[in-house]
Amino acid sequence: MSGAGEDAESAPDADARNDVPDSEDPNQEEQYHLEVGPGDVAESVLLPGNPERVEKITDGWDDHEVVAEHREYRTATGTYDETPISVTSTGIGSPSAAIAVEELARVGADTLLRVGSCGAIREEASVGDLIITTGAVRQEGTSKEYVREDYPASADDRVVGALVTAAERLGYDYHLGVTASTDGFYAGQGRPGFDGFEAAGSDELVENLREAGVLNFEMEAAAVLTLANLYGLRAGAVCTVYANRVTGEFRTEGERKAAKVASEAISILADMDAAAEEAGADRWHPGVGLDVE
Repeated sequence: MSGAGEDAESAPDADARNDVPDSEDPNQEEQYHLEVGPGDVAESVLLPGNPERVEKITDGWDDHEVVAEHREYRTATGTYDETPISVTSTGIGSPSAAIAVEELARVGADTLLRVGSCGAIREEASVGDLIITTGAVRQEGTSKEYVREDYPASADDRVVGALVTAAERLGYDYHLGVTASTDGFYAGQGRPGFDGFEAAGSDELVENLREAGVLNFEMEAAAVLTLANLYGLRAGAVCTVYANRVTGEFRTEGERKAAKVASEAISILADMDAAAEEAGADRWHPGVGLDVE
């Protein structure tokens, strides 16, 4: 006679998990770095870098609760416009952002929006404007550990559409295009290092990217987009411009704009999904429409 516990242990997926040494996958019910488990996060998660931005994001929600806090990772879950939503800070850079994507996916997240600040490299992107990423130059190293270098870091078309719709609804100035993600804030973005140090090629970096139509620098989008595509998740990115490398301006202005647009985009994506389901479509597309105010 066998009990429920024995049946669970003999299930194929349980056997597969038991075959993986703890050192290879230390994540059981609670994720090792984020310290979240199943049920702690919504399917849609915003990804700011700075943990202090979590509170600034959730200030605009209907309600929220901080569910975990460990290292650079702070996670809160609540609702925005009656839509379930979570936020997890990732710290600075693609290595820690990739960990967040990995562990959020393990507990059921399927839509990830990078929300942050950036440096623009085109005159038309003024300080305080938003940049919505359609794809990213993989100048960081983390995504290269997952897949060949010529694999594209592209944003999900539905996420891009939802972000644009949100920015239009809110009346915010935005720009749409390609982002460059780097591992370094200084040498990686063509800035001088300590004592005037200049990395090889740094004097040409910004101009070469400008000529290729790249809009901005930041440090996480390429990894988030690449991993999302590999794992079949939806992802995108929206950043507020803090610095314009062409005009020389720098101001920490409009920080909450990206947060508001990203939160609104999650609500819009929920409407898109509902419209697709009602139409019997496998996924939302413009022909389905969006019958909401």
